[in-house]
Amino acid sequence: MKRLVAATSALLLVLSASLSGCGLGTSGGFVPTGALQGPLAEVKSLDGLKIAIGSKSFQEQLILGKIAAILMRSAGANVQDLTNMPGSDTSRQAMIQDQIQMAWEYTGTAWISYLGHDTGIPDKQQQYDAVRKEDAQKYGLIWLKPAPMNNSYGFAMTRKESERLHVTKLSQVESLPVKERTFCVESEFANRNDGFEPMLKHYGIPLGSGVPRDNIRTLDTGAVYAATNKGDCRFGEIFTTDGRIKSLDLVVLQDDKKYFPAYNVAPVISKHVLDEYPQLRELLQPVSDKLTDEVLIELNAQVDVDGREPADVAMDWLVKEGFVSRD
Repeated sequence: MKRLVAATSALLLVLSASLSGCGLGTSGGFVPTGALQGPLAEVKSLDGLKIAIGSKSFQEQLILGKIAAILMRSAGANVQDLTNMPGSDTSRQAMIQDQIQMAWEYTGTAWISYLGHDTGIPDKQQQYDAVRKEDAQKYGLIWLKPAPMNNSYGFAMTRKESERLHVTKLSQVESLPVKERTFCVESEFANRNDGFEPMLKHYGIPLGSGVPRDNIRTLDTGAVYAATNKGDCRFGEIFTTDGRIKSLDLVVLQDDKKYFPAYNVAPVISKHVLDEYPQLRELLQPVSDKLTDEVLIELNAQVDVDGREPADVAMDWLVKEGFVSRD
């Protein structure tokens, strides 16, 4: 997933070599186009702009990449679709080496995995400000204002159990009987130094005394959702914009003591491109502002659960929101 630590130097050398070759080898696919309308109708044309847009290979990134590609094509840009890149490090190196000039990135991912900080910053604005400043200084990458959506770690439970136990916040777990404090987590989060065990301590239910080790099951990411839904554990580790939250009708518990780092997504653009085409801010910002957790859960579910193509999901949403009309 996107929160893995930065690649080793050997891997980066391999990635660098592959990026400097004949191409990035992605499978971006078809990008529809239309006419800008509504709040984007007066945005200055992007005629003359040739830009490569990248994304990672999971569904949320594909949808976001297609949204950007549709918008820029509709504004007149010559867009090279390099979405669906294999891994966070590949897309990051492509951006640093100017193989791509735009991608959507997560504040926490950049701060921890790319810029090498040990822990993230839970406050969304502080995390964004820190990333924006350091990435501009070191790499000439400009972070536009982040979207409201925050694809962070979290815990969820079935709606039935949430209503039975009257639990909607993580701080309320401490008041439950120990037998109810059962958790399903995936192995990466279970072993992180800013992961599961520190989270339990932060919420006053330390591993061992507050949550017995027998109350914990370590599963693959997909299995966590299924096990939580079946009742194999009361609380399942989730990603807060995952489409399975909607399809399984899970209740995401509020991180009311602010343990988890912020992972807001934002458009990131190479400085030389933004300097020449500053209207990209006006094009992307109104759209970014609409990308809430609820919107991404719905869009992700259309791909993950319903099996739709990311480009179709992106185009339908842009039309529905009044940003683009179909040709």
